Amino acid sequence: MPTKVAINGAAGRMGQRLVALGCQDESLELVACFEYSGHPKFGQDAGNIAGVGELGLHLIDHTDEAYDAIIDFSVPEGAHAAVERAVAAKAALVMATTGLEEEHKAKIREAANVIPVVWAPSMSTTVNLTMKLCEIAAEALKDVPGGADVEILERHHRFKEDSPSGTALRFGELIANKMGITRHIHGREGRPGARPHDEIAYHAIRTGDNPGEHTIIFGLLGETMELTVRASNRDCYASGALQAAKFAAGKPPGLYNMNDVLGL
Repeated sequence: MPTKVAINGAAGRMGQRLVALGCQDESLELVACFEYSGHPKFGQDAGNIAGVGELGLHLIDHTDEAYDAIIDFSVPEGAHAAVERAVAAKAALVMATTGLEEEHKAKIREAANVIPVVWAPSMSTTVNLTMKLCEIAAEALKDVPGGADVEILERHHRFKEDSPSGTALRFGELIANKMGITRHIHGREGRPGARPHDEIAYHAIRTGDNPGEHTIIFGLLGETMELTVRASNRDCYASGALQAAKFAAGKPPGLYNMNDVLGL
């Protein structure tokens, strides 16, 4: 039987790609497309909005239809609604929204006590593989003579509202845990002085329609290693989220991440 999936924020940029790809996946059945009632396209067919033709699924703010998983790829306010919908429906939750406040994060952790939750700042397969590579590099370089400096550059489209990206922050968190780094800064200006070893610096670039790229720099004395992961369109994120929904449906309550989905 196909996994029944609901999309939260279905009229957004990522929501549209989830609809477009989800309706083509024979192992999935899209059963609900949620949006807030004040959205200008509320009530319209989600397939038409996504550019794939009429699907008979209109933008709604509630449903009695049962579903196995709900995917949220929206904004923090939308994420809050997705958590409530998932818990009420006893459905798995795939949380891909970034820029969450601590109150939203607390709600997600609380929900994981009663439903399965896949929570990750990036649903991309290659981003999560790169995170694993960064952990290996950080472990190997943490005690290198002369020290290793870590800088993270991220580039996204001009419409992205949070900065730095949740993915960049996750890269930094993983590396800091391996290397024992406690200081995180965002950009530099003026005369900050010599760079201390105990810091990770983040640099956010916002240009055009860039769907996302991250470069992690490990700078040593005499050599440098850079790991770069780059998206050419948003489908990599949507595909990963749909894969996560199939993984999470029917799982026991708890917090999962993309390493669980990918078997890393």
